[in-house]
Amino acid sequence: MTTLSEILEALRHKHMDNEFRWTPEGFTAGKGKTYQPEELSIIKVYRFEEETDPSDMSILYVIKAIDGLIGYSIDAYGVYSNHDDEEGYDNFIRQIPQVEHDQQLLFEL
Repeated sequence: MTTLSEILEALRHKHMDNEFRWTPEGFTAGKGKTYQPEELSIIKVYRFEEETDPSDMSILYVIKAIDGLIGYSIDAYGVYSNHDDEEGYDNFIRQIPQVEHDQQLLFEL
């Protein structure tokens, strides 16, 4: 079973450990640039559900920006998803297009 920490470590080894954080202006990865949904694509999604603790549910999106920057965004999954501005992050992430499933399979960690 793959854990969230194993995925994050694999991303770090591949220099893809830029964390995309949501702001009211868009996603930022701390590089001085803000991205809009049309400038991003979700290339892989990982869902984690801890069998022993149902509150340990999370989702990790591997995201690629139009300028080639690859990073991730982590969110609590399901009813445990909680943001100060619920409309913001959830609506923003839904607007980011996902690449086709067979293309996702090419992205292995």
